[in-house]
Amino acid sequence: MVAKLTDVAKLAGVSPTTVSRVINRKGYLSSKTISRVEEAMRELAYKPNNLARSLQGKSAKLIGLIFPNISHIFYAELIDKLEHELFKQGYKTIICNSEHDSDKEREYIEMLEANQVDGIISGSHNLGIEDYNRVTAPIISFDRNLSPDIPVVSSDNYAGGVLAAQTLVKAGAQNIIMITGNDNSNSPTGLRHAGFASVLPDAAIINVSSDFSPVRKEMEIKHILTHNKPDAIFASDDLTAILVMKVAQELNIQIPEDLKIIGYDGTYFVENYYPQLATIKQPLKDIAKLSVDLLLKKINNQEVPSTGYFLPISLLPGKSV
Repeated sequence: MVAKLTDVAKLAGVSPTTVSRVINRKGYLSSKTISRVEEAMRELAYKPNNLARSLQGKSAKLIGLIFPNISHIFYAELIDKLEHELFKQGYKTIICNSEHDSDKEREYIEMLEANQVDGIISGSHNLGIEDYNRVTAPIISFDRNLSPDIPVVSSDNYAGGVLAAQTLVKAGAQNIIMITGNDNSNSPTGLRHAGFASVLPDAAIINVSSDFSPVRKEMEIKHILTHNKPDAIFASDDLTAILVMKVAQELNIQIPEDLKIIGYDGTYFVENYYPQLATIKQPLKDIAKLSVDLLLKKINNQEVPSTGYFLPISLLPGKSV
């Protein structure tokens, strides 16, 4: 069996990134580390990839995309738009599905560094600041603060929460509930929650975990509708809002007469296959374009402020409010 770079890393007791740096004479490395890696290469008869070596000193024209769930409608659409923007600029993509697993995310980062990608766009946020600060490739984050040195691109989640609350109040709703997913103050859902609460400080906020199966989610939503008896619900994502609509119809609750519903994301899928759902639309095309523009500036060593870039949201009115 032909030895791989990861086999060398395991034998030498170092990361794949370190092996790549030894091969390409990149960055500071102790003589002891270099000797261990070279000895492991000899022992395994490892031959560095000729294409990779031919790219030494040149751009690989590769960008890594790390996201937590590439089958999710929202992430799938965003990845599609990122790939399209990158291809227009002459870059190919390596798509990494971290599945909310910190070990998997860490391995993907090491793999991307070992393959000397030109940059990374990460929408997966399971690792700490120290992990991301060790990455030498330029990085742009989608939606979360990975590190103080990494720019963040997102929609204006706080404004989205405000707009959702204002829309339901204007429609005459009295008993309004927000259903959130996995929530913390630094998450997109947390910011939507904060915006919503700024308009409706006394409204109930109920967590229905993003980790629940659709069946478990339906059970939780049914409990909310039958026990809390809301006349309006703001769901922090469209798929949850669609489940609310499904359960409401099964309970013979009329939408929007008895229950008004508003979601968040406004993907192409929802806009075309569930046009009846009112939702806060994220500008995915603009998010993708800005993320790529900022990353290319970093790749070209141009100044990019390490700050948040918040793009405006809008309301798709639908027929559920």
